[in-house]
Amino acid sequence: MIQSIDYAAVAPPLILAIAAIGLLLADAFEVPRRVLSLLSGGALLLALVAVAALASGDRRATFCLPDGLRGDGPASCSYVADDFTLLFQGIVLAAALVVVLLSLQEITDSQMPVGEYHFLLLAAVIGALTLVAARDLILLLVALETLSLPVFALTALRRYDGTASEAALKLFLVSVVSTAIMLFGISLLYGATGAMHLDRLAPALADLPADLNPVAVAGSVLVLAGFAFKVAAVPFHFWAPDVYQGSPLPVAAFLSVVSKAAGFAGLIIVVALGLPAYAHVWGPVIAVLAAVTMTAGNLLALRQRTAIRLLAWSSVAQSGYMLAPLAVGTNRLPEAVAATTAYVALYAVMNLGAFAVVIGFRRRTAGRLAPSWDTLDDFRGLARSSPAVAAALAFFLICLAGLPPGVMGLFAKVVVFRATVAGGVTWLAAVMAVNTVIGLYYYLVWAAKLFAPASGPSYDPAPGLPVRAAITATAAGAIVLSVAPQIVLQTVAHAT
Repeated sequence: MIQSIDYAAVAPPLILAIAAIGLLLADAFEVPRRVLSLLSGGALLLALVAVAALASGDRRATFCLPDGLRGDGPASCSYVADDFTLLFQGIVLAAALVVVLLSLQEITDSQMPVGEYHFLLLAAVIGALTLVAARDLILLLVALETLSLPVFALTALRRYDGTASEAALKLFLVSVVSTAIMLFGISLLYGATGAMHLDRLAPALADLPADLNPVAVAGSVLVLAGFAFKVAAVPFHFWAPDVYQGSPLPVAAFLSVVSKAAGFAGLIIVVALGLPAYAHVWGPVIAVLAAVTMTAGNLLALRQRTAIRLLAWSSVAQSGYMLAPLAVGTNRLPEAVAATTAYVALYAVMNLGAFAVVIGFRRRTAGRLAPSWDTLDDFRGLARSSPAVAAALAFFLICLAGLPPGVMGLFAKVVVFRATVAGGVTWLAAVMAVNTVIGLYYYLVWAAKLFAPASGPSYDPAPGLPVRAAITATAAGAIVLSVAPQIVLQTVAHAT
């Protein structure tokens, strides 16, 4: 069967695919490192322009069922470029651009092969772009694996570092198990309904015979488990702290923002478009996951004394907040989807900013990066040596805590809290309120250390221009969105 392909719809991932292959070939001909990095960033920027061009037009879809397989209903398509897709693709590409800026100095300091690094990074971004546009279970799974597999290699790309190899192995093992679970769930759903496209799966589940109901319930829960790994939700969260600590920090930032955003987009697509008939199943499951995830993340973050592990457990806790609105099931689901999407967008800015400062102000010894385990006390006195950067980090931490003047973080928490209460899951909103108070402590403790006198000999990490550019860009974004958070809220409301 021959299908027509809408190349405009798939332009963003297609641009990156061509660029990734070109970068790998250019590296074989020993093109300078900086040129390869600029080409990688340029490809991401070009893909972002393609997303903006698509956003100004109508909804596009491609890889649709041929006429003979459509039946009486409308065409079922595997790849859809609608407002929701383009919003998440914009978030992914903008965050990936910041990751490229953060990677420029890291590649040199950590002695990583630049061509392989950017090829793997673009390949992972292609998986993320495809995941947010997928509308059938097979493409969702393939895109999820396309996002995950390159990250294993990126984590271990610092080949002389045994900690990086250990982190990559842990990530690989947990990912393989979660993929097997998700694939089993997909097989159960297909066996019960005979449908793979989400627009056909939903009505099939609504009219499912009673004897197949347990099969569909099990399939739904297992598919959710696969996405729980991607967003680092309990009990699939154990990989996060060790992987964040062992991998190159730009890769940790990628996992914390880009991978998480794509995972939440995939989860929203599945529950909202494919499984609304089983909201009574996945709603309570997500509610429990959200409560346990935010509580475990915050309590364990209290015990951390290193910056990267604190950010790792903070990222786990933030996943719990993002999951909370989806616990409402089909009761006010559009509002819940908008709340989670808005939180993801706002979180991306403030968390990337925190990572940018940590990456720029790591301890360097003997010309090579020491293990990226700077303690929180190492940040004492930063306000004296680099007042602007200290102020930026303090602002990012206040945003993550949800305190004024970090209005963007406050609005993010208010939006998800309001959606959870409006959906009738009041007990989860109470858990969220308690966890927000817990989170205040460790964010404010770290922020206070920035302005305390240095407790030991100071060091001058002298972050490079790309890192300073990343800090400036994220700080500017955080300030703008704190002054006018309605920019994100209105955009998300329109897209969802």
